[in-house]
Amino acid sequence: MDTMQLVIFRLDDQEYGVNIFNVNEIVPYALPTKIPNLPVYIEGVLNLRGSVIPVINLRKKFNLEDSAVNDRTRIIVSNNEGKTAGFVVDEASEVLTIDKDSIEQVSDVVSNISRRYIEGIGKKEGGEMFILLNIKELYSE
Repeated sequence: MDTMQLVIFRLDDQEYGVNIFNVNEIVPYALPTKIPNLPVYIEGVLNLRGSVIPVINLRKKFNLEDSAVNDRTRIIVSNNEGKTAGFVVDEASEVLTIDKDSIEQVSDVVSNISRRYIEGIGKKEGGEMFILLNIKELYSE
């Protein structure tokens, strides 16, 4: 059985997952420094132990309704091909080990998020489903 580990997080009432190998750390939300003329989904930059990283609000990136920051809001610090960024999420809930065969492809009709950001739909043992994101595509713009 071929398995993978995912970091599971929430946006609204939906769970999403990213491969744990793309996650450096998960930190509490800190207000980024605003930079003029950035796309609306980039909140600004954050100084993380001496490194300045862009902070991307996934709610805005996916055209979801904005919500207030609270004590569960997190920034998932991710690395892809030497580029580091932070992704604002409502809550980071768990690390999940799943069988790769439990990930299924999804058609464009099912998702309101651009299909290119989605690797598939995963199922947990209890039957709950989550959207597996393609972290490389999140970095592509």
